[in-house]
Amino acid sequence: MRRTFLLLAKAAITGLLLYFSLRWVNLDALVERLNRLEPSWLIVAVALLAIQLLLLSARWRQIAISCGADLGFAGTLQINFIAAFFNQVLPSTVGGDGVRIWFAARRGAGWANATYSVLLDRIFGVFVLALIVAVCLPWTLQLIREPVPRAVLLVLACGAIAGPLMVLLASTHFAQWLRRWTITRHVAAAAEAAAKICRSFRSAAIVIGCSIMIHFLTISAAWCCAKAVSVPVGFAHVLFLMPPVLLIATVPISIAGWGVRESGMIAAFSYAGLAESDGLTLSILFGAVSFIIGMVGGVVWISSGFRTATFAPTAADAEIATGRP
Repeated sequence: MRRTFLLLAKAAITGLLLYFSLRWVNLDALVERLNRLEPSWLIVAVALLAIQLLLLSARWRQIAISCGADLGFAGTLQINFIAAFFNQVLPSTVGGDGVRIWFAARRGAGWANATYSVLLDRIFGVFVLALIVAVCLPWTLQLIREPVPRAVLLVLACGAIAGPLMVLLASTHFAQWLRRWTITRHVAAAAEAAAKICRSFRSAAIVIGCSIMIHFLTISAAWCCAKAVSVPVGFAHVLFLMPPVLLIATVPISIAGWGVRESGMIAAFSYAGLAESDGLTLSILFGAVSFIIGMVGGVVWISSGFRTATFAPTAADAEIATGRP
């Protein structure tokens, strides 16, 4: 009952945000842009997001190995495609993470290792995204002059960077204290796995390098969406404005990030002195391209015979319950 209520609440938030997004912009300009649609640019955007899944799989596999599990590259790629489908129907842009944990655990990784690997995969991704936001701040602040959005950008970047660093510091300085309780014991174990990745040059290079390329491909796909409807923005505009919006869209208050992303893009374009309708158009097309990748993931899920009912319980199922990392 509670899950149903939360899902309905997030669906309502999604609908409201989309409604207000459409009310805020010039719909005639939006329709005019969409009438100029060049499908070839959208095909390129879909291809870029498909390549992105390859890099996501390489990063997750490296993190999973550091957590004591290896599903193989083909296995992680298959699960990531399936997760892309569930990302379109579950809350926020992280809805597929729970699906990744479920399938990884049932394929032999164990619940603890699967949870650690997916959690760290998400944390490293958000951490590098926040770094990109921070590095681009001097140029972003030249586009955005108003004090309130400037302060929001600073808080977003600093908060997303500081959080993971605090967890790492806690794991090294308060490890014995954290191991006293079940919940904090798992936090300590995940932080230790993250520290292990950071201590290995090869692992850190793969994780950080893949993360940078993943975000670069996201920005490139968004730029292709802009080119598809002749939105008058350069690659630099998308580079400076898109990452903060993606950071905000990770907040789990809507379905697949819809509504939050659109509102964010409208605000970003408005503060940068660009047409709000162009921001909405870009966001809708980017969401549509992501939806196409999700549908491919749905086909992968159906054709693979990957069903929850076919999995037999494993010895790792008791890990979380017993409190053993």
